[in-house]
Amino acid sequence: MESTESTRVTALGEAYFRARNEADPFGATVFGVAGYDDQVPDPSRAADDRLRATFEGLAAELAAIDPATLGDGDRVDHSVLSGTLAGEIGQLASGLSEIAVSASIAGVVPLLVGTLPAAPLGTPEADAAYLRRLGGLGEYLDRRGQRHLDALADGRTPTALGVTQAVAQIDAYLRSDLKSDPMVAVSGAEELVTTVVRPALRRYRGLLAAHLLPAGRGEDEAGVCHVPAGDAGYLAEVRAHTTTDLGPEEIHTMGVRLVAQLREEFAELGGRVLGTTDTDEVLQRLRNDPALRFATGEEIVEAVTTALRRAEASVPDWFRDYDTAPCEVRVMDAAEAENSVLGYYQPPSADGRRAGAHVINTSHPTARTRFEYEALAFHESVPGHHLQIAAAQRLTGVPDYRRLGYVTAHGEGWGLYAERLADRMGLYTSEESRLGMVSFDAWRACRLVVDTGIHAFGWSRQRAIDYMLDNTALSTRNVTNEVDRYIACPGQALAYMVGKVRIEQLRDRMAAALGPGFDLKAYHDVVLGNGAVPLTTLAALVDRAVSDATSSTAG
Repeated sequence: MESTESTRVTALGEAYFRARNEADPFGATVFGVAGYDDQVPDPSRAADDRLRATFEGLAAELAAIDPATLGDGDRVDHSVLSGTLAGEIGQLASGLSEIAVSASIAGVVPLLVGTLPAAPLGTPEADAAYLRRLGGLGEYLDRRGQRHLDALADGRTPTALGVTQAVAQIDAYLRSDLKSDPMVAVSGAEELVTTVVRPALRRYRGLLAAHLLPAGRGEDEAGVCHVPAGDAGYLAEVRAHTTTDLGPEEIHTMGVRLVAQLREEFAELGGRVLGTTDTDEVLQRLRNDPALRFATGEEIVEAVTTALRRAEASVPDWFRDYDTAPCEVRVMDAAEAENSVLGYYQPPSADGRRAGAHVINTSHPTARTRFEYEALAFHESVPGHHLQIAAAQRLTGVPDYRRLGYVTAHGEGWGLYAERLADRMGLYTSEESRLGMVSFDAWRACRLVVDTGIHAFGWSRQRAIDYMLDNTALSTRNVTNEVDRYIACPGQALAYMVGKVRIEQLRDRMAAALGPGFDLKAYHDVVLGNGAVPLTTLAALVDRAVSDATSSTAG
């Protein structure tokens, strides 16, 4: 029989998950949570204040429960909920999302064309829910615009460049053919897109151009340290995304150290592959050699698809059987691709009707380097995000907020860990592709320097771009898109390397404790077999696994 405390923890978790999905029904759709596909978010300050009050109430109730009175599973739930609520309360208090105007992944067009079509369709009920959602987008966009005006009244503004890029992206979408619009996904959608969605986007675009653009921050004031209450807001974002107590200074220093180490690895590998140990020369050749570029978008799709299938075949040797949903490769819509990232992952639906997808950017293929895309595939699909998220969906005895949730440092840390794990698995087909792996590591290490540089130390946009060009092999286009993403989404990019380093440290700690009895599959199961958890919780899970293994051996 469950204890009263256990029942309370379960109820609080269910209340959190319900409130989270009601506030972010788009996210619920992406993660396959049923019951929210007809809803749109309320982006107003009043809605955020209500959600914050709800979360604070849940956190207070949770804090009144002594974890020592709970069993192992409930203690994990208590830890996850405590960390998650603290992070989200901080983010809601900072309100930095209200100045996130850009054409990056934080932009409104990528949100709509990249997220809405993820809804399950094909039944009368599902199609009707989708149409109700489209009908609500006018109010959503108007409220989003009003949120920007509320922020403007308080002197909190986005960057002028971000607004300019967002306006251009909306204009490009509005010029696109309705017949190819990703949101025209069911019968009746074309009329709603024509009469509701596109007119609302025109209003939103007009508001951006008329009110936010003239007040936008310049490129020398790209960071939120130049925004009222921005310093406290950035610290809240750092804590929420990394799920650690690390401050901007510590993270910046970590990044500088890692970048220096990776420059040495570039030199060592470059000597074997390119015949030079000069890191700057290695980076320039990787970035500028036309022989290392793709010729067509079809080549990009082929490269990531074959990498995915090769990884899938190797999974049984490195992981336990999780019976995951399939993963496919899908081309990013043109309306989203121009200022977007190299690619991203979209989870399968929880009911298995929709496969997971590595969504790949194939625009401007001759500007994209061949050696990067195996590492990208391993990060976004297998053994990275798809294996992790699809495995979590199949867990039993785990609450839905862990099974169908997402913790940035855990998720993105695993994705980056997977890039290096793929090397141990023998999945890279060439030394050039291994250079891509090193470049991707350097890219994420640079994020620690650049994100904190921009938002904590006042770096200009150009200084951030120059630093990344000096220390990665990313193309200039990719670097500028990345920097603009960091400007729009403070702190999020820190989670990748912070999470990866912690996952590696915990693996090494478990291996040292267990010696010859260490089983890498078992360690991976600790990371993947508990759903989405903060890094502090993951450390406790590893310690428990070590204790259990030691006790078993002693017995």
